[in-house]
Amino acid sequence: MPTRFSVLEVRLHGKPIGTLTLFPGEQLAFAFTQNYIDDPARPTLSLSFKDRLGGLITDIRPTRIRVPPFFANLLPEGPLREYLAQRAGVNAQRDFFLLGVLGEDLPGAITVVPNEGPPIQFNDESNLSRSGDADRSAPTMRFSLAGIQLKFSAVMATAGGLTIPVDGQGGSWIVKLPSASFPGVPENEYTMMTMARAVGITVPDVKLVELADIAGLPPEMSRLPGHALAVQRFDRTPGGRVHIEDFAQVFRVYPDDKYAKASYRNIAEVIWAETGEPGIAEYIRRLVFNALIGNADMHLKNWSLIYPNGRTAALAPGYDFVATIVYLDDPTMALKLGRSKHMHELSRESLIHFAAQARLPEKLVLDSARETVERFLSVWEDERAHAQLSKSSVNTIEAHFRKVTLVRMDR
Repeated sequence: MPTRFSVLEVRLHGKPIGTLTLFPGEQLAFAFTQNYIDDPARPTLSLSFKDRLGGLITDIRPTRIRVPPFFANLLPEGPLREYLAQRAGVNAQRDFFLLGVLGEDLPGAITVVPNEGPPIQFNDESNLSRSGDADRSAPTMRFSLAGIQLKFSAVMATAGGLTIPVDGQGGSWIVKLPSASFPGVPENEYTMMTMARAVGITVPDVKLVELADIAGLPPEMSRLPGHALAVQRFDRTPGGRVHIEDFAQVFRVYPDDKYAKASYRNIAEVIWAETGEPGIAEYIRRLVFNALIGNADMHLKNWSLIYPNGRTAALAPGYDFVATIVYLDDPTMALKLGRSKHMHELSRESLIHFAAQARLPEKLVLDSARETVERFLSVWEDERAHAQLSKSSVNTIEAHFRKVTLVRMDR
């Protein structure tokens, strides 16, 4: 049962770097190992653990009930969290125990496993699920893909078929299932991701697949309507796991505050400091593209850094590009961009103001934005680019981007 452990060992690239300990009273404390502290060539866990001089922050404030924000953002949200917690017999509100159950297949190169030492004994069962036990009808899924949408880690066979492992972990593809509330989300995301690649944005490979062609899919989900979307994981390579972190982790923000605690300027400042011109040019391309398609969900968790060499940050490939305007008539950005969050007000002047605020090269920002608009309009003109979308969806997206000031000025 989950009460059998009270210390979680945190590993990065397979090596122990710290411990997360649960004390009586639901106090939680994270501490780095001395070996990690003393290692001058230590791999980066998170920019949130670096001080202004680049040194490692070791005085980490304890938390209560919830694990520290970095670890909270490794866990899924919403229906996916509830589903996995129920299968494991864990209370979905108890981050610590859920992390201990799902920690073998977290985003990036981090793993979290129960320590083999003697556990602290607890008198209550608050860590258990409301049903009091796991769903014994199927093996526990032991993966964690941060986000709300129902998704699974899958293995791609040589012949192209997808298989979800029995325990849900070890796959190098993410399978995103159709939504029962919003029709055509996989087709929508597939279209936006393929268009983004055509525009010049770095994105992972994506495929639309029939649910019947996915082996190992839980039976209760195999009857959902429509296709599933398969997205190749950029944190899994033939050479091993690659570490990543999202910007909620960078800014020490809990998932609940992913829309509220930072702005696009804050993200830009980090990308500029860590990656320079290449990262900023790509960042502007994605900002403009997602404004054009009407994506109101580019919050902190939908932007990530990747550490290809284990230490130095780069902007991770783009993901979760969905034209939300098709489902919700809301042309408001997830975060503030300069003076406004309204997509239709994205203009040359607003980008000049944004560049000045974030201390970015103005010409780089404007050139990247102009080029993105030109490429987007060119790609959109080819009807094959959005063939997977319904006519009404195409009309809604086009009506939206024609109102964006950058587009009106470009024509």
